[in-house]
Amino acid sequence: MSKVHVTTTVNGDAVEFLADPRETLLDCLRDHVGLTGTKEGCGTGDCGACSVEMEGVLVCSCLVLGVEANGKRVDTIEGMSDGHDLHPLQRKFIEHAALQCGFCTPGFLVAAKALLARSPDPTEEEVRYWLAGNLCRCTGYDKIVRAVMDAAAEMRQEAA
Repeated sequence: MSKVHVTTTVNGDAVEFLADPRETLLDCLRDHVGLTGTKEGCGTGDCGACSVEMEGVLVCSCLVLGVEANGKRVDTIEGMSDGHDLHPLQRKFIEHAALQCGFCTPGFLVAAKALLARSPDPTEEEVRYWLAGNLCRCTGYDKIVRAVMDAAAEMRQEAA
């Protein structure tokens, strides 16, 4: 099968790659673009480890074909910090010890960022509901939820 030329924007940068039409966006990001922060946990869209935003919509990149990103904006964990300055969510995950092995952390962070973009003042129930598609085998979810709530409060203060 012939490869397809894909032109997209990843984390604000123009990116081009050749993709087999059957390759997932996850594989394209990792293998062709060199962004390995997005992880494959299940390959079936059940764990959230591969969460990215495409055109502002949270998606499991293991369920999206790479060719579908053509002409679209994709945001991954690598685009979350501003150089060496961590995003408030990243800092709060560290402060609250909301990670252990770290495998699921990029997916949680991308999902939490998408939530806070839509709902800057979420309730704990909203945070838990929004992150329900992300699974962690190491931590209890309480630290993750507390980190997201704390980051939301800090981000609201910064915006005021």
